[in-house]
Amino acid sequence: MGAPLGGRAVADASQPVAHPAPSRRGHGAGSVTATQPRVVATGRLVRLREKTIEDAERDYSWRTDQELAAYDAARPLTVRFTNFVSTMAEELKYPTAHRRTYAIEDIDSGKHIGNVMYYGYDATQREAEIGITIGDRDFWSRGYGVDVVQSMLGFLFEEKRLRRVYLHTLTWNYRAQKSFQRAGFERIRQVARGGYDFIYMEATPETLARSLLPFARDLE
Repeated sequence: MGAPLGGRAVADASQPVAHPAPSRRGHGAGSVTATQPRVVATGRLVRLREKTIEDAERDYSWRTDQELAAYDAARPLTVRFTNFVSTMAEELKYPTAHRRTYAIEDIDSGKHIGNVMYYGYDATQREAEIGITIGDRDFWSRGYGVDVVQSMLGFLFEEKRLRRVYLHTLTWNYRAQKSFQRAGFERIRQVARGGYDFIYMEATPETLARSLLPFARDLE
């Protein structure tokens, strides 16, 4: 699990954060802001935190990457960076309960390595869809994707009180499907949407608990 695995994880919703607009002269891993963003979940390898405008440069580089877009059944962004930052700033300022994006940070280095999001949130049915992007290729095929998904599911089931979380992954992305299954998802059926064929998968609190058992035994 490494490249985008579900829906597009874009920076379109988070808690309001006041930060200056980023320059394009570079960035450091795990930058510190005046107001530390809230960490919503911590796993074995990663922590999930609220998005900040300081994520914009990395997000933009991932959203304009042709290979990453292909894994997500999407086209690379073509908008200018300044427009991307303006849109992101508005989305951070005016978050919505129906979708929320969180930054993925490597615990050891503090580096922002990708994003995970939920969307299609339904409070009545207590369900939502998730998508994940690990944009930093140095963290592909190292178990980070499984940890991100399990951490996100734990947050959604415990804090958001969801009963079901689902996703769509491309039929040819076998590595992602196996990783999602390791993280607690079960394959349900094949579906077509937007001209692409996907595998529809679901997770519940029970399937997540079962997926965590091997990791718990490793700690004994």
